[in-house]
Amino acid sequence: VAIGEAFGFEPGTNVEKKIAAGLRKLGVDYVFDTTWAADLTIMEEATEFQHRLEKHLAGDKDVKLPILTSCCPAWVKFIEQNYADMLDVPSSVKSPMQIFATVAKDLWAKDKGIPRDRLISVAIMPCVAKKYESSRPEFSRGMNYDVDYVITTRELIKIFEDSGINLSEIEDEEIDSIMGEYTGGGIIFGRTGGVIEAATRMTVEKMTGQKLEKVEFTELRGFDGFRSCDIEVNGLKLRIGVAHGLREAAKMLDKIRSGEEFYHAIEIMACTGGCVGGGGQPKAKKRVETLKQRAEGLNNIDSSLTLRVSNENPHVQAIYDKYLDYPMSHKAHELLHTKYFVRVKNPKK
Repeated sequence: VAIGEAFGFEPGTNVEKKIAAGLRKLGVDYVFDTTWAADLTIMEEATEFQHRLEKHLAGDKDVKLPILTSCCPAWVKFIEQNYADMLDVPSSVKSPMQIFATVAKDLWAKDKGIPRDRLISVAIMPCVAKKYESSRPEFSRGMNYDVDYVITTRELIKIFEDSGINLSEIEDEEIDSIMGEYTGGGIIFGRTGGVIEAATRMTVEKMTGQKLEKVEFTELRGFDGFRSCDIEVNGLKLRIGVAHGLREAAKMLDKIRSGEEFYHAIEIMACTGGCVGGGGQPKAKKRVETLKQRAEGLNNIDSSLTLRVSNENPHVQAIYDKYLDYPMSHKAHELLHTKYFVRVKNPKK
Protein backbone atom coordinates (compact mmCIF):
# COMPACT_ATOMS: atom_id res chain seq x y z
CA VAL A 1 0.00 0.00 0.00
CA ALA A 2 3.05 2.32 -0.21
CA ILE A 3 5.27 1.34 -3.16
CA GLY A 4 2.69 2.54 -5.69
CA GLU A 5 3.15 6.13 -4.53
CA ALA A 6 6.45 6.30 -6.42
CA PHE A 7 4.63 5.41 -9.65
CA GLY A 8 1.68 7.78 -9.42
CA PHE A 9 -0.77 5.70 -7.40
CA GLU A 10 -2.64 7.16 -4.45
CA PRO A 11 -1.33 6.18 -0.97
CA GLY A 12 -3.13 3.06 0.20
CA THR A 13 -3.55 1.58 -3.29
CA ASN A 14 -2.92 -2.17 -3.29
CA VAL A 15 -0.29 -2.82 -5.98
CA GLU A 16 0.77 -6.31 -4.86
CA LYS A 17 0.05 -7.84 -8.29
CA LYS A 18 2.13 -5.19 -10.03
CA ILE A 19 4.99 -5.79 -7.57
CA ALA A 20 4.80 -9.50 -8.45
CA ALA A 21 5.03 -8.67 -12.16
CA GLY A 22 7.94 -6.27 -11.59
CA LEU A 23 9.89 -8.80 -9.52
CA ARG A 24 9.52 -11.46 -12.20
CA LYS A 25 10.90 -9.01 -14.74
CA LEU A 26 13.95 -8.73 -12.48
CA GLY A 27 14.42 -12.52 -12.68
CA VAL A 28 12.92 -13.69 -9.40
CA ASP A 29 11.82 -17.34 -9.55
CA TYR A 30 9.03 -17.25 -6.97
CA VAL A 31 7.11 -14.33 -5.48
CA PHE A 32 5.41 -15.08 -2.17
CA ASP A 33 3.50 -12.83 0.20
CA THR A 34 4.82 -12.60 3.75
CA THR A 35 1.27 -11.88 4.89
CA TRP A 36 0.57 -15.61 4.73
CA ALA A 37 3.26 -16.07 7.39
CA ALA A 38 1.57 -13.35 9.48
CA ASP A 39 -1.35 -15.78 9.82
CA LEU A 40 1.10 -18.38 11.11
CA THR A 41 2.45 -15.78 13.56
CA ILE A 42 -1.08 -15.19 14.85
CA MET A 43 -1.77 -18.92 15.17
CA GLU A 44 1.16 -19.14 17.58
CA GLU A 45 0.87 -15.76 19.28
CA ALA A 46 -2.89 -15.97 19.88
CA THR A 47 -2.47 -19.48 21.27
CA GLU A 48 0.34 -18.29 23.55
CA PHE A 49 -1.90 -15.40 24.67
CA GLN A 50 -4.77 -17.80 25.33
CA HIS A 51 -2.58 -20.10 27.43
CA ARG A 52 -1.29 -17.23 29.57
CA LEU A 53 -4.74 -15.69 29.89
CA GLU A 54 -6.37 -18.95 30.99
CA LYS A 55 -3.71 -19.42 33.69
CA HIS A 56 -4.22 -15.82 34.84
CA LEU A 57 -7.99 -16.20 35.02
CA ALA A 58 -7.50 -19.45 36.98
CA GLY A 59 -5.57 -17.51 39.62
CA ASP A 60 -1.98 -18.28 38.63
CA LYS A 61 0.07 -15.45 40.16
CA ASP A 62 3.26 -16.38 38.29
CA VAL A 63 1.95 -16.12 34.74
CA LYS A 64 3.59 -13.34 32.74
CA LEU A 65 1.14 -10.68 31.61
CA PRO A 66 0.79 -8.55 29.64
CA ILE A 67 1.91 -10.52 26.63
CA LEU A 68 3.79 -8.20 24.28
CA THR A 69 3.71 -8.62 20.50
CA SER A 70 7.11 -9.47 19.03
CA CYS A 71 6.98 -8.70 15.30
CA CYS A 72 8.85 -5.38 15.36
CA PRO A 73 12.67 -5.92 15.47
CA ALA A 74 13.43 -2.34 16.53
CA TRP A 75 11.07 -2.73 19.48
CA VAL A 76 12.57 -6.14 20.36
CA LYS A 77 16.08 -4.68 20.38
CA PHE A 78 14.80 -1.76 22.47
CA ILE A 79 13.43 -4.01 25.23
CA GLU A 80 16.58 -6.17 25.15
CA GLN A 81 18.72 -3.07 25.72
CA ASN A 82 16.54 -1.21 28.21
CA TYR A 83 14.30 -3.70 30.06
CA ALA A 84 16.44 -6.78 30.72
CA ASP A 85 14.19 -7.73 33.64
CA MET A 86 11.15 -8.02 31.34
CA LEU A 87 12.43 -10.36 28.60
CA ASP A 88 10.09 -13.14 29.69
CA VAL A 89 7.07 -10.96 28.91
CA PRO A 90 7.15 -10.60 25.07
CA SER A 91 5.67 -13.39 22.98
CA SER A 92 8.37 -15.81 21.83
CA VAL A 93 6.90 -16.04 18.33
CA LYS A 94 9.11 -14.99 15.42
CA SER A 95 8.09 -12.18 13.09
CA PRO A 96 6.27 -13.04 9.84
CA MET A 97 9.48 -12.37 7.87
CA GLN A 98 11.44 -14.90 9.89
CA ILE A 99 8.60 -17.43 10.01
CA PHE A 100 8.19 -17.24 6.28
CA ALA A 101 11.90 -17.72 5.64
CA THR A 102 12.26 -20.75 7.91
CA VAL A 103 9.13 -22.38 6.45
CA ALA A 104 10.42 -21.69 2.92
CA LYS A 105 13.90 -23.07 3.59
CA ASP A 106 13.14 -25.91 6.00
CA LEU A 107 9.79 -27.16 4.72
CA TRP A 108 8.89 -25.88 1.26
CA ALA A 109 12.39 -26.22 -0.24
CA LYS A 110 12.72 -29.72 1.19
CA ASP A 111 9.49 -30.75 -0.53
CA LYS A 112 10.77 -29.24 -3.78
CA GLY A 113 14.09 -31.08 -3.48
CA ILE A 114 16.02 -27.79 -3.16
CA PRO A 115 18.98 -27.89 -0.72
CA ARG A 116 18.72 -25.18 1.92
CA ASP A 117 21.95 -23.51 0.80
CA ARG A 118 20.70 -23.31 -2.81
CA LEU A 119 17.60 -21.28 -1.96
CA ILE A 120 18.17 -17.52 -1.75
CA SER A 121 15.50 -15.78 0.29
CA VAL A 122 15.07 -12.04 -0.34
CA ALA A 123 12.66 -10.19 1.93
CA ILE A 124 11.15 -6.88 0.80
CA MET A 125 10.27 -4.91 3.90
CA PRO A 126 9.05 -1.43 4.94
CA CYS A 127 11.60 -1.48 7.74
CA VAL A 128 15.35 -0.78 7.96
CA ALA A 129 15.54 -2.74 11.24
CA LYS A 130 14.59 -5.89 9.35
CA LYS A 131 18.17 -5.91 8.00
CA TYR A 132 19.39 -6.17 11.58
CA GLU A 133 16.79 -8.79 12.46
CA SER A 134 17.81 -11.04 9.57
CA SER A 135 21.43 -10.95 10.78
CA ARG A 136 20.68 -12.22 14.29
CA PRO A 137 22.61 -15.50 14.66
CA GLU A 138 19.62 -17.36 16.12
CA PHE A 139 18.00 -17.02 12.69
CA SER A 140 20.64 -19.06 10.90
CA ARG A 141 22.03 -22.54 10.49
CA GLY A 142 25.74 -21.89 10.74
CA MET A 143 26.43 -19.27 8.08
CA ASN A 144 23.23 -20.03 6.18
CA TYR A 145 20.71 -17.42 7.31
CA ASP A 146 16.96 -17.93 7.03
CA VAL A 147 16.70 -14.56 5.24
CA ASP A 148 19.66 -14.01 2.93
CA TYR A 149 18.91 -10.41 1.94
CA VAL A 150 16.54 -7.65 3.03
CA ILE A 151 15.55 -4.89 0.61
CA THR A 152 13.44 -2.00 1.83
CA THR A 153 10.45 -0.85 -0.17
CA ARG A 154 12.31 2.35 -1.01
CA GLU A 155 15.29 0.35 -2.25
CA LEU A 156 13.00 -1.81 -4.39
CA ILE A 157 11.54 1.33 -5.95
CA LYS A 158 15.08 2.42 -6.90
CA ILE A 159 15.83 -1.02 -8.37
CA PHE A 160 12.63 -0.86 -10.43
CA GLU A 161 13.45 2.65 -11.65
CA ASP A 162 17.06 1.74 -12.52
CA SER A 163 15.75 -1.31 -14.42
CA GLY A 164 13.19 0.68 -16.42
CA ILE A 165 10.23 -0.99 -14.70
CA ASN A 166 7.24 1.32 -14.17
CA LEU A 167 4.52 -0.27 -12.06
CA SER A 168 1.90 1.99 -13.62
CA GLU A 169 2.64 0.54 -17.07
CA ILE A 170 2.83 -3.22 -16.43
CA GLU A 171 0.04 -5.77 -16.28
CA ASP A 172 -0.93 -7.38 -12.99
CA GLU A 173 0.42 -10.85 -12.22
CA GLU A 174 -0.68 -13.15 -9.44
CA ILE A 175 1.57 -13.79 -6.46
CA ASP A 176 2.63 -17.45 -6.30
CA SER A 177 0.10 -19.26 -4.15
CA ILE A 178 2.18 -22.36 -3.46
CA MET A 179 2.57 -21.18 0.13
CA GLY A 180 -1.08 -20.19 0.39
CA GLU A 181 -3.34 -17.15 0.56
CA TYR A 182 -3.66 -14.79 3.52
CA THR A 183 -6.58 -13.66 5.69
CA GLY A 184 -7.66 -10.18 6.75
CA GLY A 185 -6.02 -10.81 10.12
CA GLY A 186 -2.68 -11.19 8.37
CA ILE A 187 -2.87 -8.07 6.20
CA ILE A 188 -3.60 -5.59 9.01
CA PHE A 189 -0.23 -6.39 10.65
CA GLY A 190 1.19 -3.39 8.78
CA ARG A 191 -0.65 -0.68 10.70
CA THR A 192 -0.66 0.33 14.34
CA GLY A 193 -3.03 -1.86 16.35
CA GLY A 194 -3.23 -4.47 13.60
CA VAL A 195 -1.17 -7.24 15.16
CA ILE A 196 -3.03 -7.20 18.45
CA GLU A 197 -6.39 -6.88 16.64
CA ALA A 198 -5.58 -10.00 14.61
CA ALA A 199 -4.51 -11.85 17.76
CA THR A 200 -7.63 -10.68 19.62
CA ARG A 201 -9.92 -11.95 16.87
CA MET A 202 -8.56 -15.48 17.18
CA THR A 203 -8.10 -15.46 20.97
CA VAL A 204 -11.67 -14.32 21.63
CA GLU A 205 -13.12 -16.94 19.29
CA LYS A 206 -11.04 -19.72 20.83
CA MET A 207 -11.74 -18.75 24.46
CA THR A 208 -15.46 -18.12 24.09
CA GLY A 209 -16.09 -20.93 21.61
CA GLN A 210 -18.21 -18.54 19.57
CA LYS A 211 -17.58 -17.18 16.10
CA LEU A 212 -17.38 -13.40 15.99
CA GLU A 213 -20.26 -11.75 14.16
CA LYS A 214 -18.16 -8.60 13.85
CA VAL A 215 -14.40 -9.14 13.61
CA GLU A 216 -13.38 -5.47 13.63
CA PHE A 217 -12.15 -4.25 16.99
CA THR A 218 -12.33 -0.54 16.26
CA GLU A 219 -11.40 0.22 19.87
CA LEU A 220 -7.86 -0.86 18.97
CA ARG A 221 -7.65 1.43 15.97
CA GLY A 222 -6.57 5.04 15.92
CA PHE A 223 -3.48 7.18 15.69
CA ASP A 224 -2.76 8.27 19.25
CA GLY A 225 0.78 7.38 20.29
CA PHE A 226 -0.60 5.34 23.16
CA ARG A 227 -4.08 3.87 23.47
CA SER A 228 -5.72 1.95 26.34
CA CYS A 229 -8.62 -0.17 25.18
CA ASP A 230 -11.17 -2.16 27.15
CA ILE A 231 -12.89 -4.93 25.22
CA GLU A 232 -15.77 -7.15 26.31
CA VAL A 233 -17.00 -9.92 24.00
CA ASN A 234 -19.31 -12.77 25.00
CA GLY A 235 -18.36 -12.37 28.66
CA LEU A 236 -14.60 -12.14 28.09
CA LYS A 237 -13.10 -8.86 29.31
CA LEU A 238 -9.71 -7.73 28.02
CA ARG A 239 -7.60 -4.64 28.70
CA ILE A 240 -5.25 -4.00 25.82
CA GLY A 241 -2.62 -1.33 25.19
CA VAL A 242 -1.32 -0.12 21.83
CA ALA A 243 1.77 2.06 21.39
CA HIS A 244 3.62 3.26 18.32
CA GLY A 245 6.86 5.12 18.77
CA LEU A 246 9.51 3.99 21.27
CA ARG A 247 9.05 7.03 23.52
CA GLU A 248 5.45 5.98 24.12
CA ALA A 249 6.54 2.35 24.53
CA ALA A 250 8.99 3.33 27.29
CA LYS A 251 6.27 5.23 29.17
CA MET A 252 3.99 2.18 29.01
CA LEU A 253 6.68 -0.27 30.09
CA ASP A 254 7.66 1.93 33.03
CA LYS A 255 4.05 1.96 34.24
CA ILE A 256 3.79 -1.82 33.92
CA ARG A 257 7.08 -2.39 35.71
CA SER A 258 5.99 -0.16 38.62
CA GLY A 259 2.57 -1.79 38.84
CA GLU A 260 0.82 1.48 38.02
CA GLU A 261 -0.95 -0.08 35.01
CA PHE A 262 -2.11 -3.60 34.12
CA TYR A 263 -2.89 -4.96 30.69
CA HIS A 264 -3.59 -8.42 29.35
CA ALA A 265 -1.81 -7.69 26.07
CA ILE A 266 0.15 -4.89 24.44
CA GLU A 267 1.21 -4.16 20.89
CA ILE A 268 4.29 -2.01 20.41
CA MET A 269 5.59 -0.71 17.09
CA ALA A 270 8.72 1.40 16.87
CA CYS A 271 7.52 3.49 13.92
CA THR A 272 4.73 6.03 13.77
CA GLY A 273 1.65 4.38 12.31
CA GLY A 274 3.27 0.96 12.49
CA CYS A 275 4.98 -0.60 9.47
CA VAL A 276 3.14 1.71 7.06
CA GLY A 277 5.41 4.42 8.50
CA GLY A 278 8.55 2.26 8.48
CA GLY A 279 11.99 3.76 7.97
CA GLY A 280 12.35 1.97 4.64
CA GLN A 281 9.12 3.30 3.17
CA PRO A 282 8.77 6.02 0.51
CA LYS A 283 9.02 9.51 1.99
CA ALA A 284 5.74 11.41 2.23
CA LYS A 285 5.26 15.19 2.22
CA LYS A 286 1.95 15.02 4.12
CA ARG A 287 3.25 12.32 6.43
CA VAL A 288 0.39 11.72 8.87
CA GLU A 289 -2.26 11.97 6.16
CA THR A 290 -0.32 9.54 3.95
CA LEU A 291 0.20 7.05 6.79
CA LYS A 292 -3.51 7.08 7.55
CA GLN A 293 -4.26 6.42 3.86
CA ARG A 294 -1.82 3.50 3.81
CA ALA A 295 -3.39 2.09 6.98
CA GLU A 296 -6.87 2.47 5.52
CA GLY A 297 -5.66 0.66 2.41
CA LEU A 298 -4.80 -2.34 4.59
CA ASN A 299 -8.18 -2.12 6.34
CA ASN A 300 -9.87 -2.11 2.92
CA ILE A 301 -8.05 -5.29 1.88
CA ASP A 302 -9.06 -6.87 5.20
CA SER A 303 -12.73 -5.99 4.81
CA SER A 304 -12.77 -7.26 1.19
CA LEU A 305 -11.65 -10.79 2.11
CA THR A 306 -13.90 -13.73 2.89
CA LEU A 307 -11.55 -15.12 5.55
CA ARG A 308 -10.60 -12.58 8.19
CA VAL A 309 -9.46 -14.62 11.20
CA SER A 310 -6.07 -16.32 10.88
CA ASN A 311 -7.16 -19.78 12.11
CA GLU A 312 -9.70 -19.90 9.26
CA ASN A 313 -6.87 -20.05 6.71
CA PRO A 314 -6.96 -23.57 5.17
CA HIS A 315 -3.38 -23.24 3.88
CA VAL A 316 -2.14 -22.52 7.39
CA GLN A 317 -4.14 -25.41 8.78
CA ALA A 318 -2.54 -27.64 6.15
CA ILE A 319 0.95 -26.64 7.37
CA TYR A 320 0.02 -27.78 10.90
CA ASP A 321 -1.55 -31.01 9.65
CA LYS A 322 1.50 -31.88 7.54
CA TYR A 323 4.43 -30.56 9.59
CA LEU A 324 3.68 -28.84 12.91
CA ASP A 325 0.83 -30.84 14.52
CA TYR A 326 -0.81 -27.91 16.36
CA PRO A 327 -0.03 -24.34 17.58
CA MET A 328 2.61 -24.23 20.36
CA SER A 329 3.59 -27.86 19.71
CA HIS A 330 7.22 -28.96 20.12
CA LYS A 331 7.66 -28.87 16.34
CA ALA A 332 6.10 -25.40 16.14
CA HIS A 333 8.43 -24.15 18.89
CA GLU A 334 11.47 -25.43 17.01
CA LEU A 335 10.58 -23.59 13.79
CA LEU A 336 8.39 -20.63 14.74
CA HIS A 337 9.65 -19.38 18.12
CA THR A 338 12.78 -17.59 19.30
CA LYS A 339 14.53 -16.27 22.42
CA TYR A 340 15.59 -12.81 23.59
CA PHE A 341 18.92 -11.70 24.99
CA VAL A 342 20.18 -8.93 27.26
CA ARG A 343 22.05 -6.44 25.06
CA VAL A 344 24.32 -3.58 26.06
CA LYS A 345 23.73 -0.21 24.43
CA ASN A 346 26.72 1.11 22.50
CA PRO A 347 29.17 -1.57 23.67
CA LYS A 348 32.83 -0.55 23.60
CA LYS A 349 34.70 -1.96 20.64
